[in-house]
Amino acid sequence: MDTSQFPHHRDCEALTGITLDHLPRDGSLGRVRRFAKGAYLWQPDDAADSIYFLRKGRVVVMTATPDERPVALRTIEPDQPFGELCLCCVRTGIRGTAACALIASEAVEIKLSHFLSYVRQNRAALEALMFTFCLRLTDAEHRIEVMAHRGAEQRLGRLMLRLGTSSARDRHSDGRETLTLSVSHSELAQLAGMSRPHVTVTMGRLRRRGLVHYEREGLVHVEVASLTDYLGRIVRGERA
Repeated sequence: MDTSQFPHHRDCEALTGITLDHLPRDGSLGRVRRFAKGAYLWQPDDAADSIYFLRKGRVVVMTATPDERPVALRTIEPDQPFGELCLCCVRTGIRGTAACALIASEAVEIKLSHFLSYVRQNRAALEALMFTFCLRLTDAEHRIEVMAHRGAEQRLGRLMLRLGTSSARDRHSDGRETLTLSVSHSELAQLAGMSRPHVTVTMGRLRRRGLVHYEREGLVHVEVASLTDYLGRIVRGERA
């Protein structure tokens, strides 16, 4: 029996997901679209018939709950694909989510039928797409774990640690450094399914304990080892 090529999950995470670099450089696949800050790339009832690759800016994909507080499902950074789930619903599927530009953004929009034809002919792009799905599934499972915590400090702390891990996949971490996240209290509130005032109060408690430091510019510095230890003590009922 052959030995698994990737015995550790970190080996899998280190592989390259699909990005703009996998697309034809001559612009023959898809079209470039530009969105002003606050503009919607799609609404919940729009057809799920395109995949996007972000070229510039920042986009958030949110749940469609007009009568409730929306939850941010994913924040998209440049080069990343989004809107790709699910590739099998080209004919009848609708989005069921909303995507909004957090700042002025630019994206390549590709019809799913064209994209599927392309990856069938491009093995490197197909393999990268597969690993992208692997990473997305892993992130989704970790988000479920975060949302399962009812305590505000646990939920917010675990979320920040997860965001730091996701943004640092391409570098090794010894678990002792300070992570720097570019995220506002409003974004944390959407990601954690909490109100912004609740996030501000909770972050204030964590800052007074020296576990996080943040600035008006939206940079949050997380003391990884100290925060991890503190959250562990909460679980064990040892919090001071």
